[in-house]
Amino acid sequence: MTNLRKELEKCKHPNSRKTKALGKKARRQNNKHKVRMGHAIKSNIMGEKLSWFLGHIDEGRTTPLSPQEFEDLIALYLQRFDEELEQIALKQSIGKHRANQHAARQDVIKITLERERNEYQSGGMELLNLCDAAKLKMLFDWDGSALSVQHLKLDLVSYNMLQRLKQATTATETEATTSENQMETA
Repeated sequence: MTNLRKELEKCKHPNSRKTKALGKKARRQNNKHKVRMGHAIKSNIMGEKLSWFLGHIDEGRTTPLSPQEFEDLIALYLQRFDEELEQIALKQSIGKHRANQHAARQDVIKITLERERNEYQSGGMELLNLCDAAKLKMLFDWDGSALSVQHLKLDLVSYNMLQRLKQATTATETEATTSENQMETA
């Protein structure tokens, strides 16, 4: 970037072909940098999300989560900012002049929660399917860095998916109990 500045300063006329080419090169480098930063931010957010889930699962757990446990864990994840929102509401109710204090943080939290709830209810949140034993093991083996998030195979976990998993597990449990009853009677 510094070399481009030096070359741009050497150019005599602002409309010359060389000046335009250098400007184009500078814009391209700037856009590449923005894209790289976007990927880094997304990796950091995903890393924070996965570390939250990792912190709320028992470390000694070897069996995958049941769909009901996973649904409860996601509900707890969606309520993670409730205390902070209560604190902000309390601070805003204390004085007249502080009604807008922390309004930006409050708006960011509300927008984030609304987006995550919509993702969970419709298409799905990008997460590891913790009902799968292999993916749970991957989460426990994860080193916690944002750079290694890209190596994890993430799924879209939605409310509908968890409901289907619940139905499938109850169906297999009922089949298992009926087959045991048939064996006992035989």
